Amino acid sequence: MNMNQSRSATEPHGHSMQSAKKATVARHQGARLNYERYLAQARTQALIGNQIEAENFYQHAEHYFRSFNQNENSRKLIA
Repeated sequence: MNMNQSRSATEPHGHSMQSAKKATVARHQGARLNYERYLAQARTQALIGNQIEAENFYQHAEHYFRSFNQNENSRKLIA
C-alpha cells in the first residue's frame, strides 16, 4: 500500500468483501470438483470389483462433500 492509499474501516487488512466472496466461491468450486473426481474414481473401482479402493475414494469424496456443503453455507451467510 502506498502513501496515497488508505484502508477503509470496513475492509480489514485491505481486503474487500468482494475478494472474500471470490475466495469463498473458489473454495466452493474446488471442493465440488474434488468431490466429483473422487466419486467418479470410487464408482470406477466399484465397477471393476476393487471394493477397498472404492471405499477409499468414497471416503475422500465424502470429505469434499462436507467441505462443499460447509462452503455453500458460508456463501449464503456472506451474500
